[in-house]
Amino acid sequence: MRTVTLKFIKKTDVSFKQRAAILFSFIFTLTAFAQQSNREVLTLEKNWRFHKGDLSNGFSTTFNDSKWEKVTVPHDWAIKGPFDKNIDKQNIAIVQNGEDVATEKTGRTGALPYIGVGWYRNEFAVPNFNSDKKVLLLFEGAMSEPEVFINGKKVGSWNYGYSYFYFDVTPYILGTTKNKIAVKLTNRELSSRWYPGAGLYRNVRVIIKNNESIDQWGTFITTPTITTELAKVNIKTKVSGANLRLRTTIKDASGKTVAVDSTTAIYGNEFEQNIAVKNPNLWSPEKPYLYSSVAQLYAGSILKDEIVTKFGIRKIKYEANKGLSLNDSIIKFKGVCLHHDLGPIGTAVNKAALRRQLTILKDMGANAIRSSHNMPSLEQLELCDEMGFLFLAESFDEWAKPKVENGYHLYFETDAEKDIVNLVHATRNHPSIVMWSSGNEVPDQWGAEGAKRAKWLQDIFHREDPTRPVTVGMDQVKATIASGFGALLDIPGLNYRVNLYEEAFKAFPQGLILGSETASTVSSRGIYKFPVVEAKMKKYDDFQSSSYDLEACSWSNIPDEDFVLQDDKPWVIGEFVWTGFDYLGEPTPYDDNWPSRSSYFGINDLAGLPKDRFYLYRSRWNTKKETLHMLPHWNWEGREGEVTPVFVYTNYNSAELFVNGKSMGIQKKNNSSPTNRYRLMWMDVKYEPGIIKVVALDDNGKVVAEKETRTAGKPYKLIVEADRTKLDADGKDLSFVTVSVVDKNGIPCPTATNQLQFKIKGAGDFRAVSNGDATSLELFHLPTMKLFSGKLVVLVQSASEAGEIELMVSGKGLQTAKLKLITQNLKE
Repeated sequence: MRTVTLKFIKKTDVSFKQRAAILFSFIFTLTAFAQQSNREVLTLEKNWRFHKGDLSNGFSTTFNDSKWEKVTVPHDWAIKGPFDKNIDKQNIAIVQNGEDVATEKTGRTGALPYIGVGWYRNEFAVPNFNSDKKVLLLFEGAMSEPEVFINGKKVGSWNYGYSYFYFDVTPYILGTTKNKIAVKLTNRELSSRWYPGAGLYRNVRVIIKNNESIDQWGTFITTPTITTELAKVNIKTKVSGANLRLRTTIKDASGKTVAVDSTTAIYGNEFEQNIAVKNPNLWSPEKPYLYSSVAQLYAGSILKDEIVTKFGIRKIKYEANKGLSLNDSIIKFKGVCLHHDLGPIGTAVNKAALRRQLTILKDMGANAIRSSHNMPSLEQLELCDEMGFLFLAESFDEWAKPKVENGYHLYFETDAEKDIVNLVHATRNHPSIVMWSSGNEVPDQWGAEGAKRAKWLQDIFHREDPTRPVTVGMDQVKATIASGFGALLDIPGLNYRVNLYEEAFKAFPQGLILGSETASTVSSRGIYKFPVVEAKMKKYDDFQSSSYDLEACSWSNIPDEDFVLQDDKPWVIGEFVWTGFDYLGEPTPYDDNWPSRSSYFGINDLAGLPKDRFYLYRSRWNTKKETLHMLPHWNWEGREGEVTPVFVYTNYNSAELFVNGKSMGIQKKNNSSPTNRYRLMWMDVKYEPGIIKVVALDDNGKVVAEKETRTAGKPYKLIVEADRTKLDADGKDLSFVTVSVVDKNGIPCPTATNQLQFKIKGAGDFRAVSNGDATSLELFHLPTMKLFSGKLVVLVQSASEAGEIELMVSGKGLQTAKLKLITQNLKE
């Protein structure tokens, strides 16, 4: 709560001019204070108390929560484990995977203890609260079925754990201090197809504003007309109150004012302004330029409310046989699908973790993200705006027909419309969003009823946002051709089914196809299997998949098959690969094997470390940087003389391979097969310890780059490398420290599995650790873990004060590694 301190001065001590100046300063200070306090947004992060277990008598303000766990929100109550095969054990056939025989599934939802009832309690103050104020309570994600209480009274409930929602809690506020909030969450078994997380996993905010104010999510900014010289910025602003004036200022990225408009013309409860911006800077993945709109609401001369909204000026168009154009230039989606969990920290949203993911994907050359299969975090969208990613925002994984017993179908008829409205209103000003998705592989694809539901949902999106098209990720392509389901969509999205692209293109009237979900290739980082052949649903005794990138699922394919469609068919407007990163749950092809508790689909593993596939995509997507990557590693004791193929992923068209100085010949990319078109492969190489070297050649046969891999000796020394060495002293910033091991000569040891320990001193804490092994049952939050394929990642979290952090990593028989990080107030 803000305060103003006044100092009284004797009349004899100052002149008239001085007294006038003091009086003017005092009035100015009070005016400034009044204007500053027109809106307060409090983020409820600290001092939460958490208890897992039902409270049979419901919520009471008299509960003694002193023994409850003290937590910080965002919070995922289940991520600390332990892993248990009996959690959410399912005896089912996964229809989406083409299964018709039920088997026991033990890791489908991550084998983490998310099922049950959880309670959160806290207190909050309401600065300057009086009868002229309105108080909103905003949840950006609460898993699941939240029931909300203020000062002992229930104010409302929601169902969908991925939805943003808010309540007007003004009638329940008792005063300026110590208002008690309690939230009950209920997570059911058989409610998800992946790890959904648990708890208040996104931010909770209290918004205090005047009764005369801009409505929550009441601003809608579009840019309907754009030329080189001028852009028309259309702004619709919904408000509460009468006899109001709206002043809108548009500022460029440097904060300079570029346009101002003021109006009193209101239609119902909505202002509409068309503001000209001269010589606009356009938003794109290459140049993600952002403007700001400052909306100020006045009653007479009194400022009642003020909201700042970032937006981008950009033009999108989808055309038959041409595809997507952005700012009048054809562009294809080079995208990945992402689940919402962040690996070892679970579903608790963290901006540093999201930024790291996007930084890795940007280096790979990705330009797009699909939120799968639910509503994205607001932090993720903010970063996509800033860093330049196109975004496909998805709403549901289920409609009226179930995939799992306790899924969204329970709420679809009553909740779907309000959930879509909140999704659109909360996120529509993000320039990164260029398409909506109303569903993914819904069983409703069959029959006329499903087509009607698809149209109903699409119409809601169009009503709330007429500027963006709508898609659905369809896996039952022939069924959607027969029912008309696919024909009515703005953009038909195909999940896999590469053999049906041509048929779908001919059958659907839109003249374009989106690869809404592609590949689903499976691999384990640093694990290679022999013989090297393409395979579907291949299983091994160690429950790993081969990183030669030739293994897929029964319904899916290797990346190269999608590359052919993307490159050769102009009407294919891009792809979203399943997935950018491994995620907790869905351990296909080991759904019915234990221990196996996370996916193998990721281009990067659960720790965020790139698999070989990363470089295959990078060689094709990132045309601005050189890619020259060789696999496998060259430590194969016991395979001497056996065939050990060598693959090279590179943006160059040819290369020569050497084993211990002897040429294995030159390979050139060709169109004889999809793999030969995008990879260089020496299939007959026989293993002998030593050095393999690849020499890349340009189109004239000139050497342009080279890389080598050496056989390593025994593990000797630990190496640590941080993605960031300076952290914000906010108590939640993260540094991701990659730990690897080398031999006495500094050569990486690619098969090392040493058990390591981690200690942290100073202005930071150990947050988590992950090695990317889908079969590991070691807990993320304990400061010890085995290396997997010679690497793991330690997450170091900043404290709330500036200072120095020291990380020490040790392991039996290895030289200890130390790393220093700095926490500072970066925003100051």
